[in-house]
Formats: sequence, structure tokens, C-alpha cells
Amino acid sequence: MNSRQTFIVAALVSLATPWAVAQSAAPAASAPPTASATSSPAKKDLIQKILAAQQTGIEVMAQQLAQQPAEMLLQRASLALQRVPADKRAAVAKDIQSDAKKYADEAVPIVRERALKLAPGTIGALLEEKFSEDELKQVLAILESPVNRKFQSLGPDMQRSLGEKLVAETRGAIEPKVQALEKSIARRLSATAPAAAGSAASGAKK
Repeated sequence: MNSRQTFIVAALVSLATPWAVAQSAAPAASAPPTASATSSPAKKDLIQKILAAQQTGIEVMAQQLAQQPAEMLLQRASLALQRVPADKRAAVAKDIQSDAKKYADEAVPIVRERALKLAPGTIGALLEEKFSEDELKQVLAILESPVNRKFQSLGPDMQRSLGEKLVAETRGAIEPKVQALEKSIARRLSATAPAAAGSAASGAKK
């Protein structure tokens, strides 16, 4: 749970990065096609099936990309919250969380829908260029295999299992460092605020 102009700039930079990557990769599109780049209705059908099998992954990627700016803002907002009077801090934090949720509710569907529309012309185009029809059949067989589906379904459980154990075993070493960093930041902020106020007051007297 965790201010304003600099955070927005950082968020915009994070969103602009994929565009920069796309621009830098653009010249590759003019490269001569590989031997496997020959297209056919059967090949296109295989690619559609692969994209359908990967739809959940595409949606998750889009959600993470859409939420990244809000997460950056929430993390950095903790610094600003330290300067808010203690009796108002909880209310302000709640309002910030509400704003972030509103952003996510509006932004995620937009990015997710666009990702699904862009997938055939981006991921699909790469698959068509880099894979032969036989290779695409093998990829699809792997994706649709019961064993792979079972493995993928365990993803959340595996992440949770590792995450819980990791937090438990590193808490003792990490929490003191986090607390020390928090105190250091608060000390630096409190040290600069009065000086700034004092210089402003002296300037007003002049």
C-alpha cells in the first residue's frame, strides 16, 4: 500500500518501454523469410489453436502490464503517507487503494481485450515465420496434452508453496532491513521538511 508527478512519469516510461522495444525490433520484419515461413491454411489453423490454448497466459500478461503503473504508484505512495498526519493516514491510504482499484477495473479490460486482438498479428506472425507446420503440430500436442495441462494447473499452488516457504525462511533476515530502510527514509524526510519550511518562512519575512 503502499506521490505524484515523478510517479506518473515513471508509469508512463514503463508503458512506453514496450513501444520502444517494438520500434527497435521493427527492422527485423524486413528480413528475408526463413524456410519455415511458408504459409498455408493448415498452418494458420494450427496457430489459431495454439493462441486459443495460450489465451489465459496472454490475458495474465496483459493484466500485469496494465496494473504495473498502479503498483509503482502504490509502492511509492508509502513515502508520501509518512508525511500525512497519523489520524488521517488510514483514510488517505484507503482512498488511494480505492483509486487504484478504479484504475485497474477500467484499465485491465482495455489492455486485455487489445492483447487478444493483437496476438494473431504478433505472436501468431512469429509462430508462422519461425515454425514449420510439423513443428506447430508438435507444439499444439504439447500444449493440449493432459500432462501439460495438469502441470500448468499446479502453477498457482507451486508459486504459493514456494512463496510461503520463502517468506517464512527469510523474514528474520529481511524484516530488520525493511524496518531500517523505512526509518532511514522517514528520518531523511522529517529532516528536510522543517528546513524547507524554515527557509520559506524566512523568505516571507524578507
